[in-house]
Amino acid sequence: MKRIQITLTGLLQGIGFRPYVYRLATAHQLSGWVANDRDRVLIEVEGETEHLAEFLAALQTHVPACGHISDLQERVIPATYQQDFQFKPSLNADSEAAIFACPDIVVCDACVAELFDPQNRRYQHPFISCCHCGPRYSVMYGLPYDREKTSLRDFPLCEQCATEYKNPNDRRFYAQTIACPDCGPQLTLCDNAGKSITHGQAAIDDTVNALKAGKIVAVKAIGGFQLLLDANNSAAVTRLRMLKQRASKPFAVMVASLAQAEQLCELSEQEQRCLCSAAAPIVLARAKSMTASPLRDWQSCVNNAAPNQALLGIMLPSSPIHHLIMAQLAHPVIATSGNRHGEPICIDNQQAFEHLNGLADFFLVHDREILRPLDDSIIRVISDTPTVFRRARGYVPTPIKLKQAIPTTLAVGAQLKNTVAIAHGHHVIVSQHLGDLEQLETAQQFSKTIADVSQFYALTPERVISDTHPDYVSSLYAQQSGLPVQTVQHHYAHILACMAEHQLQPPVLGIAWDGTGLGTDKQLWGGEFLQIEPHGWQRVAHCRPFPLVGGFAAIKEPRRAALGLLYAWQGEAIFNEEYAPLLSAFSVAELKLLRGMLKNQLNCPMTTSIGRLFDAFASLLGLCHISEFEGQAAMALEACAMNNGRREFIRAVMPTARINSRPPFHSWECSNGAPRHAYPTKFIEANCLILDWQPILTGVLADLNKTSPEQIAANIHRTLANWVFAVTEKTHATRLVFSGGCFQNAYLVDAIVNAEQAKHYQLFRHATIPPNDGGLALGQIYARVLATVEG
Repeated sequence: MKRIQITLTGLLQGIGFRPYVYRLATAHQLSGWVANDRDRVLIEVEGETEHLAEFLAALQTHVPACGHISDLQERVIPATYQQDFQFKPSLNADSEAAIFACPDIVVCDACVAELFDPQNRRYQHPFISCCHCGPRYSVMYGLPYDREKTSLRDFPLCEQCATEYKNPNDRRFYAQTIACPDCGPQLTLCDNAGKSITHGQAAIDDTVNALKAGKIVAVKAIGGFQLLLDANNSAAVTRLRMLKQRASKPFAVMVASLAQAEQLCELSEQEQRCLCSAAAPIVLARAKSMTASPLRDWQSCVNNAAPNQALLGIMLPSSPIHHLIMAQLAHPVIATSGNRHGEPICIDNQQAFEHLNGLADFFLVHDREILRPLDDSIIRVISDTPTVFRRARGYVPTPIKLKQAIPTTLAVGAQLKNTVAIAHGHHVIVSQHLGDLEQLETAQQFSKTIADVSQFYALTPERVISDTHPDYVSSLYAQQSGLPVQTVQHHYAHILACMAEHQLQPPVLGIAWDGTGLGTDKQLWGGEFLQIEPHGWQRVAHCRPFPLVGGFAAIKEPRRAALGLLYAWQGEAIFNEEYAPLLSAFSVAELKLLRGMLKNQLNCPMTTSIGRLFDAFASLLGLCHISEFEGQAAMALEACAMNNGRREFIRAVMPTARINSRPPFHSWECSNGAPRHAYPTKFIEANCLILDWQPILTGVLADLNKTSPEQIAANIHRTLANWVFAVTEKTHATRLVFSGGCFQNAYLVDAIVNAEQAKHYQLFRHATIPPNDGGLALGQIYARVLATVEG
């Protein structure tokens, strides 16, 4: 007989790992015990040598879904001749700080089957779960993962649930979120004043009736409240848009099944896998044309949810409550965050009654506490790689591994799409998406999240890292924290975030393209090529600067970016009569004011931003002059390029696009009539390489009345892809790292990845961490990692 002590670290708590170990040990005729210890799992097994070897092999190869073992340590200890295998209470020893906590997991197929089985005692129970599914991080007070450390501790188990909990052969053996109609949380439908109307299944039935009647219902889901309404009811959607101050920004759509999703969208195998994954995110997929979709009322559903968009955000039910609602509906619903414009999502019943009053007609609530807000995550498959745009429910708090250990460090991210991160040892915990810190409520949630993450993992930061922009709310927090502060330049942090995701060490060439970020020269950067070496970094190339007329007003008005681009090209001459068609988006009075600002350089900061360059060209093509939401112009330009050769589709989906409707512009430069595939690439030699946008601009203007907008948009994207390899060739780089919001553009990424030159280089891009500012906190942490390595 031989006894082995095994210490496992990784994502192992909350996935049914201890029951799995129990069944594995008994199947191999081994005695011993298993227990949680903070975020580790400790095992002692005793038996014949052959059986122990078989156990160890199986232990690592059949880990339950969603889990993984990151480290396994074993040692031989004296045999005790124990006769059985036991569960021990969690040890919670004073070991190294816990890092691994399980994200919330979509309700599994087995539980869904029971949910709709009239013979099952959990029939229509809206909180059904088991070892393999259900709420996790959203209901956890801390580690280890035990019922008394979750908000389910308020619901003592009934006799039947307790029996299942202790039965090794039951799927709910040691399932910490186990509950049933007799002992679990209760569902209640309330009116808009918070007064109870109905309970249980009647509350579900009345919710469905309200949705069919065109009402807006606030539903308490896994990570917070959602607003649901009939996606086909144009009046209801228009009302919600008005109430949420969201005139045209797309809403996500929830469908009952994958089959229904396929009726709405063109889904690749990757997109189907993402939809059906344990995280159940919103997946951005290409909407089907009206003629291709067999779903009745397709046009109203898609146009209501995502007006003038080529992509539709689609999701499947993630909780039993969603399944019970969708089972009674024959059509999709809008499912959007339960918040007011700019605020965090509501998680508490009373908070929802107060903040969503006037937004929701009814509230479907329950008495299980949600401990932290976790919005729906968003994914887009780009060049066959699922890429997270918003990382929250289902993905947080899965840690990012570091090769180099660092002291406990807090990173506070940037101003927009904020996340925070805390590093300890060889791991980084990146928080859920928090939002834009310009809003007071979001700034307050930012501070609460820092406190929550620190408390949850029992970590006390020794230093804090922020963006170099001194006026960001996050930067001000760092300055007032009382801790040593390190600042990291915005675009350097972008590249480092992708390097951290792939555990890369320098040297690399980083391509950071986004909206704007403060550069080391105090200018607004956004089209950067950064050479990152073991002992530092330098800016080796960037886009040619052009003025943003009105400063940040130009971010909301792409026409101003276009005007700045034209002015940088022709100066005062751009206001001559021959160029008047290019300025038709402005009134005479507006042009007079903006001309004076440009002439006197009043509030016209220079930028190198590729994001603003996209805006300018979207305006010049008549796709978007004034943005109603962030990224609208760039999305329109990408959609236009995607639909090159599909003009019937873009006319149907983007009826407001001014396709060939611009007044005739008599070009001073004529093309030879041959179709272009890209515009020329030109460098301006200086201290660093400057990529000149002028050949793109003159090419676009020459093509305006000769070529379709879709072809022009495609050419713009291909030219920018050529920029990447032109700089790469001049810098002799071999490893290219891409980050920044512009790389959420699938057409741009495809143009780069599929370029002939790409095969000569190693290309690294984001997958599990957002390429937008949601990844900056991780990049700030990685700056500390590289500094530690250098030191």
